Amino acid sequence: MENYKTIKKIDIHSHTYPFTEYFPPAYSGERFISVEELIAFQDKIGIDKSVLLPLTAAEGVITPCPSENCKFLADKYPDRFMWFCNVDPRACGNIETANLYDVLAFYKSIGAKGVGEVTANIYADDPKLYNLFAACERLALPVTIHIATDFVNYGIVDDIGLPRIEKILKNFPKLKLLGHSQAFWCEITSTCKEEDRNAYPTGKVTEGRIAQLMRKYDNLYCDISAGSGAAAFMRDPEYAAKFINEFADRILYGVDICLNSQTFPFGFDEFLKNLVETGKITDENYCKIARYNAEKLLGL
Repeated sequence: MENYKTIKKIDIHSHTYPFTEYFPPAYSGERFISVEELIAFQDKIGIDKSVLLPLTAAEGVITPCPSENCKFLADKYPDRFMWFCNVDPRACGNIETANLYDVLAFYKSIGAKGVGEVTANIYADDPKLYNLFAACERLALPVTIHIATDFVNYGIVDDIGLPRIEKILKNFPKLKLLGHSQAFWCEITSTCKEEDRNAYPTGKVTEGRIAQLMRKYDNLYCDISAGSGAAAFMRDPEYAAKFINEFADRILYGVDICLNSQTFPFGFDEFLKNLVETGKITDENYCKIARYNAEKLLGL
């Protein structure tokens, strides 16, 4: 039987491009991680499969990564990659009645396991987003969202307390929504402040909005990738253990690195293992987060 020492993880949130040598450098001068570098990184951290997420919104990247790129790489490396499709909710006329269903149905027919990462910089309850979510719900495609705080960044915009996200969960009860980003994970604590929502706050946690929404809506899932997920758990190991023990069936492991210089997932990986070794969480719950929840969500 697999345990926390032997289980191979599934990364629910990964990005790369097939031709990174043609990709403009980031403002730091670094470039986007290549396929080969991503695989090498995942080997080091015990990931044997990952979900490639397209990036279609202009606010998110200089050069969008379409669904076709992810499909291409998943076909080239079928033992390593699965893929989500993506379509900007403003596509096909920037109208709330655009036929996004047929677009997503086609992608599902050729292997897409879900939709995301949705990063269009519009309100989370914009009718165009609801049009997209309705199509995803009909097609039983889970959706990964990146939540933003304003209109000078990337991500769907919501206020403190996530009132618009709650409306999505309520209006689309069969839609499995994967929450992600600083603005999402800031809400792990009741002390979330506006100035914390684009940051990586520290300090003890008192139960916040995420736990309340998780109890109320069984279609909300947690994507713990990136520095936002790592910081939310590592800031308070005792609360992290409590959160995991209550919601272990709807937490999914992810990395979300974009540059080959990023190493923060190694520390977070050790943190999660330490929770098992110190008896704060069970081996079973660790394995759910690392792999089994993704297998169930994606129908593997």
